[in-house]
This record gives sequence, C-alpha cells and structure tokens, in this order.
Amino acid sequence: MTSATTLTGHKFERQFFEAVVKRRLFFTETFDIYRLSPNFKGDNRGLFDYGPPGCALQANIVDAWRKHFVLEENMLELDCTVVTPEPVLQTSGHVDKFADWMCKDPIKGKPTASGDYLRADHLIENVLKARLDRGTGGLTKDAPKLDQATIDEYNNILAKIDNYDGDGLAELIKQYDIRNPENNNEVLPPVPFNLMFKSTIGPSAASPVYLRPETSQGQFLNFKKLLEYNQGSMPFASASVGKSYRNEISPRTGLLRVREFLLAEIEHYVDPDKKQHLRFGEVSDVILPLLDRETQLAGKTTPQKLTVGQAVELKIIDNETLGYFLGRVLLFLQNIGVDLSKVRFRQHLANEMAHYACDCWDAELLTSYGWVECVGCADRSAYDLTVHSKYTGASLTVKEALPEPAKVEEWQATLDKKLVGPRFKKDAKAVQTAVEELDQTTLESLATELAEKGVVAIKTPGLADGSTSVALSKELLFIAKVTRQVNTREYTPNVIEPSFGIGRILYSLLEHVYWSRPDAVERAVLSLPLAVAPNKPIAHRISTRLRKLGVANMMDSSSASIGKRYARDDELGTPLSVTVDFDTLKYGSVTLRERDTMRQVRGPEDDVVRAIKGMVDGTDTWEQVLNRMP
Repeated sequence: MTSATTLTGHKFERQFFEAVVKRRLFFTETFDIYRLSPNFKGDNRGLFDYGPPGCALQANIVDAWRKHFVLEENMLELDCTVVTPEPVLQTSGHVDKFADWMCKDPIKGKPTASGDYLRADHLIENVLKARLDRGTGGLTKDAPKLDQATIDEYNNILAKIDNYDGDGLAELIKQYDIRNPENNNEVLPPVPFNLMFKSTIGPSAASPVYLRPETSQGQFLNFKKLLEYNQGSMPFASASVGKSYRNEISPRTGLLRVREFLLAEIEHYVDPDKKQHLRFGEVSDVILPLLDRETQLAGKTTPQKLTVGQAVELKIIDNETLGYFLGRVLLFLQNIGVDLSKVRFRQHLANEMAHYACDCWDAELLTSYGWVECVGCADRSAYDLTVHSKYTGASLTVKEALPEPAKVEEWQATLDKKLVGPRFKKDAKAVQTAVEELDQTTLESLATELAEKGVVAIKTPGLADGSTSVALSKELLFIAKVTRQVNTREYTPNVIEPSFGIGRILYSLLEHVYWSRPDAVERAVLSLPLAVAPNKPIAHRISTRLRKLGVANMMDSSSASIGKRYARDDELGTPLSVTVDFDTLKYGSVTLRERDTMRQVRGPEDDVVRAIKGMVDGTDTWEQVLNRMP
C-alpha cells in the first residue's frame, strides 16, 4: 500500500479507491461470474470490461487525444487490421525479440494469483521494495532495521532494474535469494518468453498469424500510399487508435498490465538529416522532469527539471522533433487532468531499449503501484521501413528534387557477370545481391583489402552448400570511387513514435483525481476535468438541450435523497449537477452544483444551460458563474 495522500490529506487507500471505481462500474474483471464459479478452470487475469462511465471516460480521453494531436497537426489517421501475418512480424523483429524474462516456480505450493510463472524484473522489484518497506519501518515497526549500506544497495538496483539482461537478473535472484513472495519458493533462472498471441488463418492452419502487439506495423506498411496521399510532402505523421494484445506473464496490477488494451500511436516521418521541427518554439519553454540514462546508472531516481529547449541544446534529448513530442505529451496529460507533480520522463537504458529504437523516453505516472509507463516516445530511426523494404522489395523511400544538380562521389562495386555465373552457378544471384547491399563504409574497407591482398570475403547468406561467405578475387570484383551527377535525393525517413497506453492513462488519472471529503473519508470524489468527465448533468428537457449542444449527461430520477445522489455523482466524477425541484415548476429556475467545492447557484434554465456549455467549451469558469448568478 502506498503512503501517498489524496487531495485532502487522507492517506490513499487503494482498496477504498478500487471499491469506488468498481462499484460505479468504471471497469470490472471480465467473465466475472465464470471466474467466481467453482467449475471454471480458465484464466481471465489481465482482461477487463469497461462499464458505462469507463467507456465514456475512455472515449473522452481518446477524443481529447485526437483533438490535441491528429486534428491540431493534420495527421493522417489509419485503422489497420489486428490480425497480422507472421512474415510481417518476423521481418520487424517481434517474433524473435518481443519478449520478457520469465521465472518459473517449480513447486506446486500455495495457489498464487500469478500461477507458476513470474516476470523476473517485477519479482526482484517487488521483493526488494518489500524488504525496504519492512527494514525502514514502512510495514511493521517490529521488523529488523536495514543498515544504510543495504538500503543504498537495494535502491541502486531498483534505479537501474530495466538495464539487466537475463544473466544479470539471474545473478540478482541468486545473490539476494529472491523467492516467490506468495509461498517463499525458490524460482528457476529467467528464460525469455515471447509476448505475442499466435494463431492461424483458414481451416488448413497453414498460415500462421499473430494478434498485433502494437498498431505501428500497419502504419509502416502503408507509408508509400500515405506519402502519395500527402502529395509527397515531408515531414508528415500518421496516427492510429486500436486494440493491441500482449500475453503478459503474470498480470496482477489491475488496468496497468493487461493482455488486451487500447493503444493510440503516432508515426512521425522525418528527414534523417533534418530533425528540426517547425513548431518547436511552441514547446521550447515547457519544463520537463527528466530522468536521463546517466542519472539512473548512478543509482539515482530524482529527475532534473529542464525546458525542452535546454534539454535539446544539451543533447539530453537527441533532436528537436523528439523534444517537440515530449513537450506535447506533457501538455496533453495536463489537459486531461493528470497531476503534473506525479509525472516524469524516464530515458530507456541500453538493455531495455526495444530492438528498433535508437532512443526512447517514457512518460511515467506515479500511482499506488509505483511509477507506471503510460506513454513511450521512441526514435525508431529508419529501422522499420528499411527491413520491410528489404524483405518485400518495395521502395519505402522519399525522392526529392534538388534545387540544382549536384555531384556525388561514392564507392561502386562491379561484378564481372561473365565469370561470376559459371563460377558460382546457382549461388550467382545471392552473390550479386550481397555485393549490391554493401554500404559505403564497407566498400571503402574492401577496396583497400582487395588492392593489398587481391581477394576479399563477402558475407553471403543463403548459399546452396550452407556456407555464409564467398571469396571474390580482383578478376571477379572491381571496386572504385566514381563521381556522378544527381538531380534528386533519395532517403529512407526516420520515425519518431509517441505511443499512448490509454488504459494506463485512464487508471492513473482516476487515482490522481480521487479524494474524499475532509469530514468523511467514505465520501469519495473523482475530480475529473469537464473535458473528459463521463457525465455532465440532468432532467429530460435540459438533458435534451445539452445533448444538442454536444454535452454528454445522465439523468438521475431515483428515489434516493438529494445528498445521496450528489455523493453518487461525486464518485462518478460528474463535475456539475443540475437539480430540478418543486421551485422549478413554480419559478422555472434550477440549481447548478459544482462537484469539488459543493457550492451551488440558482437561475433560469437558459442561464444554467449557457453556463454549462461555456464551462465545457472552456470559455467560462465556475468563478465567473458564481459572480454573475445568485
């Protein structure tokens, strides 16, 4: 249990908070009546259903995201298929590399929530954090105290836990006697576990497919069509919102680690030599709490606060476009009501970097479960477009006309095909392809070696005899530097990718806005901003008028007292409540109540409707309404 406090100073108690959001049906465990049945042998962990307020809140967050990014920046939105052929994800590297490290508890002991399998880094984190809590008086005052050296040692490991590979995690488990906390069993050394769900297409089951782990691959494969749609203009961005799937090893943190989730992702395509951003000045003064790589490796977890401009200038953030999106991400989180004192941007360490990324920052939100990655901003370089182009033979490049012709000096390799064909026979095509794919640095090195030795070895996969290289002599291969005139420039774009986990943002936001009345801890309130709150008041005629104005609302005509109805609205996060009573029938006036302050004003229906519409649109404030209405 966290020691965090709510807005009114009460200690945050997760069980009370989750009781509220589940009672009000923001979300619930899926297949719940089966889960509670003694006959059910399945596994529904990591799967959740959203109820009416949860659906509305999620839809409002996505709507705010679309307005903030897609509409504001003229992004090209796609809706791509979830089912993905295996070759696509094989080429992207996900089949081989999209994995977490997993430990097995081999002893069938006390049943645990996570079963026999545990994610290695989370296991170590949970055990060390529990020892720190006990050893510093956080859980029980009777536990033996940890000495400062041990405290520092544990904190140092936790600060860089994401930088350990499988061998490193195995060594930590052995060195610190890390066991399954549910039953104190020893666990086996970590092994990689691929997180993708695999299936097949068609009755023959001959075509393997996966449920996509992210929405990005569909966007990359549509790049050429998007470029043409955008009249060949660079830079530009695509965007996609949709379900993704990851077979989590041991989901046990509510909405924060689930197997089916909603992603909102942006792929911003940019010239690798021009990573400046036209609108960078709009965010250059935005202050970011940055936990960079060097700070983490030093065993520290306190971020430094820098403006986006300073961080880019100091090369803490690699380039303007990456910095621009980090700034825009912070502004988005602020707009939907996230507590900015519980936000940090953490740079990925070397061993945790995705196989496609050359740099990555996570926007992490502080919750009762600790810091949670909610938005990832990765510089994927040209990785994805390059590998898909190489596999398919399709051109995924940009060609731009130069202002004037330019002379280009480059190394060029030429094979004597008359000799190569008879010499290599069936392997001739593979040899030719291998030579054509040599980059300039390699060609320069090979030219020197060929001049000195008269023969060079060229890596050539796919040879008939199973070997992986061929020897080419001066008679077969000629390498020289040539000068040619070009009128166009061709390049493969780099990609900057902000990826938003909507469910994680939703849950973290609910924790951030949760509090209780000072005089009654059981009177819970969710201070959701008007822009994303699920409900915004009322009675039939007023409800209809507000819906025509685009203001979502819910009518409560139950027999409960007005106090209980207000309390119910508070738990649903409803910012404003309109009360229709006997005086409404007599005078035509209604009462408007604001959630957080519980203050009320009364006025004609027209005035109240205008006030609600103004506050929803952001052109009016509650203080202004208070000043002009009785």
